[in-house]
Order: sequence, then C-alpha cells, then structure tokens
Amino acid sequence: MSSNRQAASASPWRAPVLFAILAILFVLEGTVRNGMFSGSWNTSLAILNMGLISAITALGVNMQWGYAGLFNTGVVGFLAIGGLAPVLVSLPPVEGAWSAGGPRLILSLLVGLGTLALAKIVYARTRRAWSVALVLLVGLVAYRWLFDPAVTAIEANDSARTGNIGGLGLPVLLSWLVGGAFAAAAAWAVGKVALGLRSDYLAIATLGIGEIIVAVLRNEDWLARGVKNVAAIPRPVPYETDLQQNPAFADFAARWGFGVAEASGIWVKLCYMSLFLVVLLAIILLAQLALNSPWGRMMRAIRDNETAAEAMGKDVTARHLQIFVLGSAVIGIAGAMMITLDGLMAPTSFNPLRYTFLIWVMVIVGGSGNNWGSVLGAVLIWFLWIKAEVWGPNLIGVLVGPLPDGDIKAHLLGSAPHMRFIAMGLVLLLVLRFAPRGLVPEK
Repeated sequence: MSSNRQAASASPWRAPVLFAILAILFVLEGTVRNGMFSGSWNTSLAILNMGLISAITALGVNMQWGYAGLFNTGVVGFLAIGGLAPVLVSLPPVEGAWSAGGPRLILSLLVGLGTLALAKIVYARTRRAWSVALVLLVGLVAYRWLFDPAVTAIEANDSARTGNIGGLGLPVLLSWLVGGAFAAAAAWAVGKVALGLRSDYLAIATLGIGEIIVAVLRNEDWLARGVKNVAAIPRPVPYETDLQQNPAFADFAARWGFGVAEASGIWVKLCYMSLFLVVLLAIILLAQLALNSPWGRMMRAIRDNETAAEAMGKDVTARHLQIFVLGSAVIGIAGAMMITLDGLMAPTSFNPLRYTFLIWVMVIVGGSGNNWGSVLGAVLIWFLWIKAEVWGPNLIGVLVGPLPDGDIKAHLLGSAPHMRFIAMGLVLLLVLRFAPRGLVPEK
C-alpha cells in the first residue's frame, strides 16, 4: 500500500528536478575549486562520461530486473565479453598470427559448436545419457587436438609484443554493436541452461558464470593477451596530441581562455560525451517504446505473476530468455564503449564489486522498472563513488582532528579512502527507507 501511495504521489517534476540538481553538481565540479570540488572541467567530464557508460549498463540490468524480475549477478561477465569486441574488431591484424594457427583455431571452434549441436540432436532422438556422453567425449578430443596446437602457435608468435590473434582493423564504432552481439550470444547460451532455475539459484548461477567469463579472458592469452593487457585501442575521436599541434585549435582554445593542453582534453571528452549520449538516448527511446507496447505489458505481467501469465498461455521461459538476451546485449555495448574510452583491455580490472554490485545499487537507487530512473541513479552513484574517495579523507580529517597523534589516528586517516563503501551503503539505506521504489519510481 505504501509503495502504491508513493507512486501515486510522485510529482511529475521529481525527475527533472533531480536531473537539474545532478547537472549542478557537475557544473560545480568543473568551476569550483575547494576541498569538495576539483574546479576542473576535464575531471567533471571524465566522471560524466563514465557515468553515461554506467547508465547504459544500468539500463541493461533494469531491462532484466525491472521488466522481468530476473536477478542477474553476472553483469561483470557480460561487460567483459562486450569489451572484447574492440580488440577483435578494431585492432589491426597481428602479423603472422593467422598463418600460425588461425585456420586451425577457427576449425576447432566449429568442431566445438558442432559437437554441442550433435549432442542435442542425439539426446532428442535417443534420450540416452551414455550416447550423449560418447558424442561429447569424442568431440572434446577432436576439439583439443585442433585447439591446443593452434593456441600454442599463436601465443608463441612475437609473444613479447603481441601473442594474440589480433583484430580485423574495422572502425571501432562497429565494435560497439559487435560487443552487444557477443554478450547476447553468451546470454543466450547461459539462459538456455540457467533460466529454468528459481530466482535465488539464477543469481548464484549468473554470479559464477560471470566469474568464469572473466577468468577465461585473464587466462587465454591468444584472445586478448590475458593479464598482459591490450593497449592502443583505436579511438572514434581525435587524439589530444594532434589537437595540440593544430594551430587553428590553439587559437580556438586561446579565445576561450584555456591552455591548449587543457582544451584538448576537454574537447576529446566532449566528443566522447556526444557519442555516448547518442547511444544512451537511442537505447532509452527503443526501451520506452518496447515498455509501452503490448510486449512490455506482457513482460510486466509475467514479472508480477508468472503463474497467472502461464495460465493465460504465455511462454514464460521463452520471454525470460528474450529479455535476458536483450538486457545482456545492452550491457555488452556498454562494455565495448568502456574499453574504447579507456583505450585499454585489462581483464584483471573487471571485478564484481565495481561492475556488478555497484550497478545494482544504481538501479535500486534510481528506481527499478523506470529507464530514466536507472540513468539518474547510475550517474548520481558514479559521481558519489568518485567523490567519496576525496570527501572521505576530508571528513575523517575533521572528525579525528581532536585526537592525539598515534596509531589510532594514523589508522583512521589511512582507512579514509574506504569511506566510499560506507557512503554507498548509507545512500542505499536512506533510499530504501525513504523512497523504497527509488528516486524515480516506476509508473
């Protein structure tokens, strides 16, 4: 009853006012220099760009949870597999890698997929576990016979500088769509196995699958160099050094009162922001159209009462698979965008705290089931996550000021950067207490 009253009493001005307050925070970050704000537009825009990518990720999670009630705790895995796309699509081919083991590698992957397809056909016709096991065993032997020598040859090819298969040299913007396709394919495979589970078991399964995906990227050097990382991901925007060497840009920066180095950083971040906004708004438009369509009403009906939806003839498992794939595709696009922004593919940087649970905090704080709420929550939480690392030491410094110098004071000051974890927990508790449906609740 209280949640209904909250939704009914939510002012139509709530979302615009909250977005305006959020915009003011970014303006203060760019213009005011004190203990709370940096006074740097480069810093403000850098936070905003990562906030926009987080917003796209939150939209994907909101589709799964807010539309269908699917509890996906493997977000980090779908982000990581989406981030693989810029490496395989936009980087130039590695000289000698394809000839060393490329055809054999492709053949091994085809054998692996063929084995799975054949096992499914055999099981459908015979319903005998031993025959399926025999097909899988023979297929595994054939797969490893082809795969292992190919990987060894590729990783031995100029291992100090490359040691991976390389890319196709295509435009990096194309890799964003491919990243979504990679994540969607992985989600389809995961969903065929896990979506029959109850919600709590689905959460456990997706958590493990997300970690498996990240572990594969860390250990398969032929794919993206593993822990050795892949740098120099191509950009869809200009490089700062090119802008700084352009006399016309130097004159432009001087007219606005900026140094050429600062102006080049701002310009590049504005270019990224424009691209990210286009993608974000396009996804929101499509998501809103889908949510307000008969399909969207069906998904919410399934979310609210699966038993009743099944009684009405709806294929709940198929619809769950559909929304799981769509949401994961959006997450994969965000992963490809993030790697493009960073210019670096570092599998060791994918950790569940940042790329799963913080995303869930964003969705819950913003308002699950509401696309604009997810965007608001994502950008707000990311801003607070970054600034808490600065504000935490300042707050702790004020609180421990009266204490005498010693081990306790030094320990508290040294632990101050971890205030961000306390801050996120406090924000989540306050929102759940005073706005349990989020800052911008579902209509």
